Amino acid sequence: MVTHMKTTIEIADTLLAEARQVAERDGTTLRELVESGLRACLEQRQRPPARVRLVTFKGKGLHPDVVEGGWERIREKAYEGHGA
Repeated sequence: MVTHMKTTIEIADTLLAEARQVAERDGTTLRELVESGLRACLEQRQRPPARVRLVTFKGKGLHPDVVEGGWERIREKAYEGHGA
């Protein structure tokens, strides 16, 4: 059995106006729109986070021009010839 509870929430005027327009356009009620959005949000938060796979590349290390310079030198080389 589904029960309902009345509650009060504060919503920014512009967001509420947009939600009312969407509900009217879609032929639904503001309540149905809010419940649908809340369900989608809760469902998304229950999903486990996406797994990221570490990707590595085999190579010979940094180019000799940037080995000693660190990130500053790498940045200089990356933008070389693109002068401003």
